[in-house]
Amino acid sequence: MKRVVALFLIMLVLCAVFLSQSAYAVPVAVNESGVPEISAKSCIVIDAETGAVIYEKDADTPMGIASTTKILTALLVLENCYLDDIVTIKKEWTGIEGSSMLLKPGEQLTVEAMLYGLLLHSGNDAAHALACYVGGSIDKFADMMNARVTELGCTNSHFENPHGLDGKTHLATARDLAIITREAMKNEKFADIVSTTKIGFGKRVFENHNKLLGLYEGTIGVKTGYTIAAGRSLVSCAVRDDMRVIIVTLDDRDDWVDHANLYDWAFNQYETLEIKKGEPISAVLPVISVVKATVSLTTSENISVKLPKNSNYTLTIEAPKFVYAVVVRGGIAGQLVVRLNGRVMASAPLVFAETVRQAENERLTAYELIKRSWYMANEYSGYQMFGYY
Repeated sequence: MKRVVALFLIMLVLCAVFLSQSAYAVPVAVNESGVPEISAKSCIVIDAETGAVIYEKDADTPMGIASTTKILTALLVLENCYLDDIVTIKKEWTGIEGSSMLLKPGEQLTVEAMLYGLLLHSGNDAAHALACYVGGSIDKFADMMNARVTELGCTNSHFENPHGLDGKTHLATARDLAIITREAMKNEKFADIVSTTKIGFGKRVFENHNKLLGLYEGTIGVKTGYTIAAGRSLVSCAVRDDMRVIIVTLDDRDDWVDHANLYDWAFNQYETLEIKKGEPISAVLPVISVVKATVSLTTSENISVKLPKNSNYTLTIEAPKFVYAVVVRGGIAGQLVVRLNGRVMASAPLVFAETVRQAENERLTAYELIKRSWYMANEYSGYQMFGYY
């Protein structure tokens, strides 16, 4: 009998291991555009570097966002406090419903410790205490929240508390939440906190609720959220090959799986354009009154930029229409600019790849110089390279 029980337990363990390892290896359903099918009612996927939208689904409908609210709360705290500021807990800041750090009246903690309790443990009492410490009251802090998101260009969201407990007007869109998160992730301390899996402060130990940190390689944050009314909310950020992507899903019962599948898809939509320092550029610059009529150009820095596959990006040489000799190798000639839909994606200085001296036996008059300048300006006008490089 003992052997049967032992064998049964072993089988249960093996099944659990198998299921945990294969949860993200099942076939993924995709829609007609090739995007993975997801359970979220609202979703957006953006490039964290440029803010460009990679995918969206009903991203402008205001919805409950639960504890992902704390992303904005933490951003405001970091912008208005020092990490080593000491917060003395007041009685009215304790006993807040929901997840809690179990703050005690009279207790003193640093802002840094409370931020970890806010973002890892998702303490609603930490959110309440920090909001009152920074703004003086919940209402005044909510005013700060709404003013800040307006500055960021968020147009369809309204905040009434710092923790995300349900409120009639406490709503945000997936798009606005992505904008807020992108701004927050620019803050080095914020990014450091949300990527931490476990940390201790005195007798308190905080563990990150974001399971993607262990489930999906490259995940570096950011915040989970849940209330019965709002459902499951998840904001995450992952990096692959120097490309950062932010995903927001709202009211999503399968958020861990959906984020993993969306990351696999999103990273595969991009390719890297690389131009190495010193690599010849397929254009030349006219030179007036020289042995040679043109001088070749090259970049003085590497260019490496992620671009959507099959995108109509442009490479533009921004330089004078012509130059006068003497031209010295390594001298600045202009710049090479990579643009996508009018947005500058990358740039690098252009330099002369060779030295070109003035012809010793050639002496042009002022009229001849003007005439040749006019001819070369028309002959070599434009100097732009369009499309694929």
